[in-house]
Amino acid sequence: MKILVCISKAPETTTKIAFTDGDTKFDENGVKYIVNPYDEWYALVRGLELKEANGGTVTTVTVGTSEDDATIRKALAIGADDAVRIDAKAEDAYQVATEIANYAKKEGFDLVLLGKETIDYNGSQVGGMLAEHLDLPFISLASKLDVDGSTATLDKEIVGGVQTVETNLPLVVSCAKGMAEQRIPNMRGIMAARSKPLKVVEASNPNKNTSFEKYALPAPKSEVKLIDPEDMDQLVELLHNEAKVI
Repeated sequence: MKILVCISKAPETTTKIAFTDGDTKFDENGVKYIVNPYDEWYALVRGLELKEANGGTVTTVTVGTSEDDATIRKALAIGADDAVRIDAKAEDAYQVATEIANYAKKEGFDLVLLGKETIDYNGSQVGGMLAEHLDLPFISLASKLDVDGSTATLDKEIVGGVQTVETNLPLVVSCAKGMAEQRIPNMRGIMAARSKPLKVVEASNPNKNTSFEKYALPAPKSEVKLIDPEDMDQLVELLHNEAKVI
């Protein structure tokens, strides 16, 4: 089975966010990037499990510049066989999906996996766009995936329960919590990643559909007020006059 896993980078969750140029650009100075956790923990690891069970290969694909190579190498350290970097700065979901689709069309993958969203923009758009470009079935927010020959069986959460669906490969799947358990790269994997192929391909340069006009940080949290547990009158007064129901 030939599996493609879409990998994106995201700022580490402890990163202090700042903007430049009149709040029109994200300030990347001093920012540490990681593999987007949904791509790594669920999509990549499940791809590796399917390869181990059924044979085949796992290739990662990333739309990015040479600055993303270190992030890509971590995915290789976890166990991917090889990696592809489409040489373009990721600008928006449509551009990313189109670039990946234009590459994947030529390669004949049986299964395309990606995380349900990135932790920075939380758009959850690339999977659906990618499937449309590839003219393939798309299952979003899947929490379980099994493959038997050319048939895939998946579970996904819906309101009030879990839906089980069955479809034929090839297929695009966005992966959510429950799909797999995180794997930590070991020293052997880290050393092997240095020599694994990382192929850089030319971008097809599709038009992007969105642009960012301005960024803004959320309003700072209000101060916490500590109240003597014996002073119920003050608590009642604050609940009536200051507490806000969201």
